[in-house]
Amino acid sequence: MPALRHPVKINVDLGEGYGNFKCGPDDELIPLIDHANIACGFHAGDPLIMQQTVRSCKAHNIAIGAHPGLPDIQGFGRREIKMSPEELTAMVTYQVGALRGFLEAEGVPLNHVKPHGVLYGMMYRDKEICRAVYAGVPKGVPVFGLAGTYHEEVAKELGLPFVAELYGDVKYNPDKTLVIDRKKKYGLLIFCPVDGCDADFVARAWTAEETKKHIRSQVETSSVTAVNGENVELPIGDHQVSLCCHSDSPGAVEIVTAARAIVDEFNKKHFS
Repeated sequence: MPALRHPVKINVDLGEGYGNFKCGPDDELIPLIDHANIACGFHAGDPLIMQQTVRSCKAHNIAIGAHPGLPDIQGFGRREIKMSPEELTAMVTYQVGALRGFLEAEGVPLNHVKPHGVLYGMMYRDKEICRAVYAGVPKGVPVFGLAGTYHEEVAKELGLPFVAELYGDVKYNPDKTLVIDRKKKYGLLIFCPVDGCDADFVARAWTAEETKKHIRSQVETSSVTAVNGENVELPIGDHQVSLCCHSDSPGAVEIVTAARAIVDEFNKKHFS
């Protein structure tokens, strides 16, 4: 019996451009995924981008969730901001409500809510922050989060269905939490001109084989190699599972394509 007890899905954060600025290759990614987390305007996204992203996902029959973040467009929602519990709840209610307006216009249900960036990390470190954020999630709507943390504990406390996440393009700390960068540094190194690559990125980038190993380990054994080289078990339990990748990671299409092949192979072997 596999370590994961349910078929694995793939989710990607989408609609994270703003105005004339495009963030990731959304059109190429959408056909490869199962779940879309659509930015709701606070860390990225605007009304037209939200509307178009919802329509594109609907056309490909992708389940759509809200991706609320901290009010920090310049920092892409990856800088901590101190907010009161009341502000956090209202902020999430506001963003989820905005996306629901576009979903209802297209006759599409809200599938889930997944907080973005540093807010996600603040929530698994601080129970009160997690409780405040989840208080803004409509009753009965699933939340995506990190198993074995306050994400899971508070979801159970509030009666919210919980979907455990794995991460295809994010590294793990030894305590099973995530290494969250303001700008993605752990992308796939595909091609780099001798005089045109950032040295820090090259030092951190993964090869295609390293990326596949990172994904395969989580999917097949529910474990991962942390940044210190230690192998850590991920406490997924009996939860539904969705593997997250990011549209702003260098090599995003190649990463998600590799993830799709590994996930499909795993699901066919164990659940078909």
